[in-house]
Amino acid sequence: MTVDRIHGSFRDPSGGVYSVNGRILRTVTETYAHQFHFVHRTGLLDRLRARGWLLPYEFVDDEISSLFPGQGIEHLLEVPRLLFVSHPYEWPFSALKSAALLHLDVQVSALEAGVTLSDASAYNVQFQGPIPVFIDHLSFRRYEPGEIWTAHRQFCEQFLLPLLLRALFGISHNAWYRGNLEGIPLEDFRRLLKWQHCLDSNLLKHVVLHAWLHQNSKGLEGEFSAVRNVSSALPVAAFRRLLIGLRAWIQKLTPADSAMSTWQDYARTNSYRTDEVHIKRRFVHEFVETERPKHLWDLGCNAGDYAKVALEAGASHVIGFDSDQGALEACFVRAVDERLAIQPVFLDIANPSPNQGWQESERPGLRGRGHADAVLALALIHHLVIAKNIPLDQVLDWLISLAPLGILEFIPKADPMVQRLLSLREDIFSSYSLETCLAHLETKARIVKTCHLSSQGRTLVWYERRNQ
Repeated sequence: MTVDRIHGSFRDPSGGVYSVNGRILRTVTETYAHQFHFVHRTGLLDRLRARGWLLPYEFVDDEISSLFPGQGIEHLLEVPRLLFVSHPYEWPFSALKSAALLHLDVQVSALEAGVTLSDASAYNVQFQGPIPVFIDHLSFRRYEPGEIWTAHRQFCEQFLLPLLLRALFGISHNAWYRGNLEGIPLEDFRRLLKWQHCLDSNLLKHVVLHAWLHQNSKGLEGEFSAVRNVSSALPVAAFRRLLIGLRAWIQKLTPADSAMSTWQDYARTNSYRTDEVHIKRRFVHEFVETERPKHLWDLGCNAGDYAKVALEAGASHVIGFDSDQGALEACFVRAVDERLAIQPVFLDIANPSPNQGWQESERPGLRGRGHADAVLALALIHHLVIAKNIPLDQVLDWLISLAPLGILEFIPKADPMVQRLLSLREDIFSSYSLETCLAHLETKARIVKTCHLSSQGRTLVWYERRNQ
């Protein structure tokens, strides 16, 4: 039996998260047990679980002695394995916003039970489809009357400021957040603000004054002194009003760059004829209906049209990857409104999230977070080969490595979409052809079926990876 600690859980002395033969187990240490007992007796965890806000769990204490002998473990919880773990720097604006609102809802509910959260890490939230869920069962502790919100700064840096970056300046948070895993530093963000921003009471309270207070605290001793001085002035009613007011502000935030993006409107502006769209949909539907993949990755998902087709055909869950913010927003809103099991994730395929954090393993990269049963790569390959100068054989090898099954769409040079890419650059892609694509594909996969979509040569290819 293999017991592997999940890399991102090493910082918490209250307990750790482990993978044991495919199961996910969370330990509760003896040092935290008294807090866990208090929180559990309030019934808060059960209420949050019933609302769908907290990841379900069950006690498996009878396995402690066999799995963690002599390690000071008081309780052992088993939780469901998430289909795909995503990071805040991979979330579109609306996903980050919904995660922030969930955190505040959980905190308000906790206060009503005499409980508070010990931190405000965005990594404590994950997504099941487009729905956020709180996953850290050990973040809860007894609320001490009059205490300040010690996680206020962390909430601002990991939730609020990334949202404001887009809402005030039209700049997506993903690259900055990925470069600084703890979010956007308060002092750095404050330097972006103009004097007129200080007229907004919310910005003044949560950003300007907050940054000023932190900057003028003389070292850790001064900062803790400030906390002690303020704590008696924050009764629970005021704490609750602070959270509710912050929630109302965040609820109203929208991206400043709200104009329709190129790929967000791709379903209407592409060069497909209506009959070609129907053929493409039928091909995807037949593939999913026949192969029955539970976990499908849609690379370049746009607004989720074909992800929805896959779900209708029998896929259990779709991760929709795209680098276009407008397309991701449309996909996220669609998944929420239509209750689709689609999880939109920001991904630049030519520059995916790497292994990051402590020992380069705290936040695993794309390949370290699971696998797909099947992939869709529709109208994608030409962007990587023509626009990114990635060799065709490398693109195909990468696609085949992701899953044992898939559909790729090859778009030839004669197609208007490729001609648009070639209009501003020299055509150095002599090996870019359907014949070359199929020949290389057959070295590592069996071609199950092909379908010609257009007179220009657009072709769908259904393939199955050969056993290596």
